[in-house]
Amino acid sequence: MRYNPPYFDFELCGVKRKLPFVKIKDDMALASFCIVSDTELVQAVAPELAKRLPEVDVLLTAEAKGIILTYEISRLLNMKDFVLARKHKKPYMQNVLEANVYSITTQAKQTLYLDGCDVEKLRGKRVAIIDDVIATGDSLAALEKLAELAGAKVVARAAVLAELDSVYRDDIIYLKEHYVFTPNEDGTFTPIECEEKKRRRLAGLE
Repeated sequence: MRYNPPYFDFELCGVKRKLPFVKIKDDMALASFCIVSDTELVQAVAPELAKRLPEVDVLLTAEAKGIILTYEISRLLNMKDFVLARKHKKPYMQNVLEANVYSITTQAKQTLYLDGCDVEKLRGKRVAIIDDVIATGDSLAALEKLAELAGAKVVARAAVLAELDSVYRDDIIYLKEHYVFTPNEDGTFTPIECEEKKRRRLAGLE
């Protein structure tokens, strides 16, 4: 199946969006999903994720796309606050924990930082990690590392969308599969078939 520009038709929880195709390298493109300022979409998806979570004490997310979603879920769960891992170490941050991550969106290595005061919020608590999209799982792994270093127990991993092999993970909660694309010479875009999907297709499971 091929998709023609200039956008990808997207619908979730009754909300429709036209997502622009963005080429991030020669053989890969995304239908750009940006939830960070989309109040309508956040208000639609947050209740669906909140009701699928097990009992948790604290929500943990990474700067910046997960902030608005995590805020809304924490509000729905009547939590007083949530914990944010930063992408830059600020002068006011003390006793900082850090973990490295490679971002498929920015195509670059990044570091996530957790302020010491937030470490205390996590210590000994049941934590749900919240993100907008789980693709390679690298960002998720970095957040899990921070939670582990802080002495917390990760009991849930949730996102609005899952991409590539993450679609087949049984340890994450997500609402919809989202495609990563190969850009074609004729200007169209073809969804990438991940290794697990290819294995299942060849085995007659899909």
